[in-house]
Amino acid sequence: MALRSLKKQRRIQVVALAAVALVVSTALIGYAMRDGINFFRSPSQVMEAPPAPTETFRIGGLVEEGSLVRGQGQEIWFRVTDGGASVPVVFGGVLPDLFGENEGMVGTGRYVEGVFQASEILAKHDETYMPKEVIDALKEQGVYREDGTPES
Repeated sequence: MALRSLKKQRRIQVVALAAVALVVSTALIGYAMRDGINFFRSPSQVMEAPPAPTETFRIGGLVEEGSLVRGQGQEIWFRVTDGGASVPVVFGGVLPDLFGENEGMVGTGRYVEGVFQASEILAKHDETYMPKEVIDALKEQGVYREDGTPES
């Protein structure tokens, strides 16, 4: 009888140890990925519910016509729009070759004091490509045509 209770006790210990290992590994994976997960927001979503200044996220839309201003040095200012709202953006790096006004873009950064401070800017890689998130945001605002061009 002592042998059965010993086996039962061992089985319970193994199951408890496996459960603890699962919880610890899940927590470690979540901790490691906390900076690697960037949620996408459209300009309308950013204006409706501005994220905290410490939150890194992605924003996408079209570079608003007439808004691109190259500052002194490498600082570039522009506005990104989805047709419903516009968000000012500042970027201090080198822009992609196909970046331009009325073109699709996705930026990664933080929204601080009413300005999206981009740490990375991505533009479409050819004349016909636009990121799915940007297309969805533009369709939601009714400013995207099926031929792949924004409505003017």
